[in-house]
Amino acid sequence: MVMSHIEGIILKSIGGFYYVEAAETIYECKARGTFRKKGIKPVAGDRVKISVPDSGYCAVEEVCQRKNSIIRPPLANIDTLVIVVSTCEPSPNTLVIDKMTACAVNKGIEPVIVISKCDLSSPEPLAKIYSMTGIKTIEFSSVDNRGVEEIRKLLPDKLTAFTGNSGVGKSTLLNALFPKLNLSTGEISEKLGRGRHTTRSVELFKTEGGYAADTPGFSTVDLERYEVIDKDDLKFAFPEFEEYLDKCRFSTCSHTCEKGCAIVEAVKNGEINPSRHQSYIAMYNEVKDLKKWEQ
Repeated sequence: MVMSHIEGIILKSIGGFYYVEAAETIYECKARGTFRKKGIKPVAGDRVKISVPDSGYCAVEEVCQRKNSIIRPPLANIDTLVIVVSTCEPSPNTLVIDKMTACAVNKGIEPVIVISKCDLSSPEPLAKIYSMTGIKTIEFSSVDNRGVEEIRKLLPDKLTAFTGNSGVGKSTLLNALFPKLNLSTGEISEKLGRGRHTTRSVELFKTEGGYAADTPGFSTVDLERYEVIDKDDLKFAFPEFEEYLDKCRFSTCSHTCEKGCAIVEAVKNGEINPSRHQSYIAMYNEVKDLKKWEQ
């Protein structure tokens, strides 16, 4: 059997098969059993080395070193995480948004917030919360395509993942950016207060010299979808905290409620939005008693 080895990128995985783009071709591959033994699971976005025989199945032989990865949705080597949130239907959950931005910052991924459905309700309350964070925030409306070109400028030569709560208009945004994709969209279920999960798995699409990843929508109760961040690292996942971190009275400050805490003082002075600090406290309380092995 003649065998060649080439390097490519996993576009998606379905039913134990991996679809790898390599040498301007998409190969359907299986993964070697050694990955399971090593506890490694190839995911979309992984750079991999595959073997291509002249007959039979191609195989993923090696997963190249990742610069980052997230567990839910399973995705690797992300440059930008676009977090789509709606002004209404469903109503935005700032704790969910802040968990996603914190996860991105903690993983070395640039978070970008896109506020959708700006034609239905004012984006100002959300935009005000994130205006002081240093996190890029863009307003989008499918009625007049407001914000589409600004979002498009983020894409060249990068792997950009689009994520968000079900029903926020993520597929609508992707269709506005890439009309040829013609992704399915789901309407909101008023009874459930969420949208139908129209995207079932992570899939990469080649765009603007890079890749865009559409990810499954999730419900607001799925707060565990983003990885736990250690309590000692959490403060670094909120960019607006940075300039205050060395100004607290005590070096052991948790930045939640202590006297002499520069971050608490900045919240009182209107320099840090209270909503963001409340999210930080909620996330800190979730992890403060966890041992390393429990995380």
